[in-house]
Amino acid sequence: MTSPSPAPARSVPRLVIAAPSSGSGKTTVATGLMAALTARGLAVSPHKVGPDYIDPGYHALATGRTGRNLDAYLCGSELVGPLFAHGAHGCDIAVVEGVMGMFDGAAGEGELASTAQVAKLLRAPVVLVVDASSQSRSVAALVHGFASWDPEVRIGGVILNKVASDRHEVLLREALESAGVPVLGVLRRAAQVETPARHLGLVPVAERQAAAVAAVAAMAAQVSRGCDLEALVALARSAGVLSGAAWDAAEALASSPPPPLPVPTPEGGLPDGLVVAVAGGAAFTFSYAEHAELLGAAGAEVVVFDPLRDERLPEGTAGLVVGGGFPEVYAAELSANEALREEVAALAGSGAPVAAECAGLLYLCRELDGRPMCGVLDATARMSERLTLGYRDAVAVSDSVLAVAGTRMRGHEFHRTVVEPGAGTAPAWGVRAPRRVEGFVQRGVHASYLHTHWASEPGVARRFVERCRTS
Repeated sequence: MTSPSPAPARSVPRLVIAAPSSGSGKTTVATGLMAALTARGLAVSPHKVGPDYIDPGYHALATGRTGRNLDAYLCGSELVGPLFAHGAHGCDIAVVEGVMGMFDGAAGEGELASTAQVAKLLRAPVVLVVDASSQSRSVAALVHGFASWDPEVRIGGVILNKVASDRHEVLLREALESAGVPVLGVLRRAAQVETPARHLGLVPVAERQAAAVAAVAAMAAQVSRGCDLEALVALARSAGVLSGAAWDAAEALASSPPPPLPVPTPEGGLPDGLVVAVAGGAAFTFSYAEHAELLGAAGAEVVVFDPLRDERLPEGTAGLVVGGGFPEVYAAELSANEALREEVAALAGSGAPVAAECAGLLYLCRELDGRPMCGVLDATARMSERLTLGYRDAVAVSDSVLAVAGTRMRGHEFHRTVVEPGAGTAPAWGVRAPRRVEGFVQRGVHASYLHTHWASEPGVARRFVERCRTS
């Protein structure tokens, strides 16, 4: 397979990998296809529908490029195309992994944030991955239903997963001839690639690097053996041309409203090398690439550090961002790094801006499951059996380093923990459904369970960096 000259981002060949339901094998097929095409010399742009942080890590491993999310709920449908074009710039082909079942999206919001909506916004053909393990002729009715449900969604082919035998494959292919949708791949049941999971989904790449590399290689081999790569690339080249320009962090900042009040410039001008430290490593793997790009466009130098290993914050840290992840899995190690916990507490105590989401919120508490954390917030956190999951409409109820009161943003909640607050903090967000206040605002600290996507409100990054300059 020869590599074509990279197409303009708005016309890059692209495929959406969808399925009738979760558990059908989308991640295996999408990741394996990305890795197989990369191995053949194509520059592959990896994307994931929805708020998922973990699958993009496997996509990045498969392609050597940053895995990016396309979320019509968090960012608005108008940004799906521009964000896709931004990520796909300079690539030969793009593969977009869907979320849940193809027509499943935000609860009660119709098609919003579904794989089907994103496929339509991207004018991209869909490959439907079907778990065929418990059916034969019925597969035709299933595929026909998905192909005809929404005429604006173009299903260009099917990949049959978990096929038991040659005879089973013959029965499936014969049935699908009547559905008019070509079979572009068949994956055998015995060859399934196992990827370990726990309470919030797959184990992230950062926690199992060597095993993840082997798993991605196995996915690539499985897809290469079982799928018609030439036909998949040809289908990708049939995607329509997107209108509009690619998203750009600097342009997004320039077009966003300025801060509502002028921020004074410190005497002597702005500091050189303004550093925003961003927590990373195995405990804090949840982040959107656009956040760092917006912080950089706003004038910050983004430096990633690992709270499991680093005993000091990066030199010159003026602000701190602690995103999501699995601090509950690493509570003992995070607690044992007392030197860094004290530095984080001192930075927050100085009034410097600190933005924390979900796992970051837990890290700032006094303790997590009885183990000492940073003690920035007068609150304790513990694991719970109850899963809290869903999109949220939110409004800022307190002025903070991220937003002024009244700012509306959309977020996503996904955790199995409970935070029991003490006193002395104001809430961060008012959430519409379920109706409640949520999070903490305390001096320069904004901590919350909500994961937000700053591309939807670029002024968040600019406000944060301006606060870094003046704190």
